[in-house]
Amino acid sequence: MKVTVVGAGAVGASCAEYIAIKDFASEVVLLDIKEGYAEGKAMDLMQTASLNGFDTRIVGSTNDYSKTANSDICVITSGIPRKPGMTREELIGINAGIVKAVSTSLVEHSPNTILIVVSNPMDTMTYLAHKVTGLPKNRIIGMGGALDSARFKYRLAEALEAPISDVDGMVIGGHSDKGMVPLTRLATRNSVPVSAFISEERLNQVMEDTKVGGATLTGLLGTSAWYAPGAAVSGLVQAIACDQKKMYPCSVLLDGEYGLSNLCIGVPVILGKNGIEEIVKIDLTDAEMAHMKESAEGVSKTNGLLDL
Repeated sequence: MKVTVVGAGAVGASCAEYIAIKDFASEVVLLDIKEGYAEGKAMDLMQTASLNGFDTRIVGSTNDYSKTANSDICVITSGIPRKPGMTREELIGINAGIVKAVSTSLVEHSPNTILIVVSNPMDTMTYLAHKVTGLPKNRIIGMGGALDSARFKYRLAEALEAPISDVDGMVIGGHSDKGMVPLTRLATRNSVPVSAFISEERLNQVMEDTKVGGATLTGLLGTSAWYAPGAAVSGLVQAIACDQKKMYPCSVLLDGEYGLSNLCIGVPVILGKNGIEEIVKIDLTDAEMAHMKESAEGVSKTNGLLDL
């Protein structure tokens, strides 16, 4: 099992670290355009192998895509991160050119790979990867929903004053401050609806805090977060690599599902060795469906900024 991570910055390095620690991949290739940067990150990570008990080989490369050849899974984290006050959509001009070049280079060397897109604006960058690579829809996955759902569960556990292992919840829709659709109605604590424990007002606050989860961290850190995004990616990679058939909300190309077409947006999917094994249809209320359609309109508007 060979995994490539393009972009050796904070998110990419965290992703490589979590994949290595889980010890399911034989090799992780870390690639970056900055001279020596990926090599240095790889060496630093390899020096933790005996301490963290993994045998995954981590290799760094400065822009040499031949090192990525025959990768089973490729992760694209490259691009400029958000700064305080920026929306994910404002990154499109620079990041679209980067994602286009990276995705075509990856597929050239690994035609059978499964792509996971992390770069923002993530739904639009996932759509762009479809347009420029022509890979089947099951082999291109946008990461956002897995991260947004983790942030949702964090906020739920905080509100419930409960251990996070008690809590389950999902966020669908676009990976943007306005586009997320946290499914508060379906959120549970050990199978009991969370509405049995907290007020509607508190639950609405959880929803709003979830939607601005990334912006909150950007304001605190001065740049985008990296631990949770890296962990979210590693979960998707493991589900595919180990054929786990796990359900995650991911940004995928829709063709009529949820009444939406010709865009990538977050919906629940089953992940396994073929990438997206199944798009899961859940019954949404009229209000949830209205939020989903509003989110889709926002994603489509951002897609329209692409130079295809």
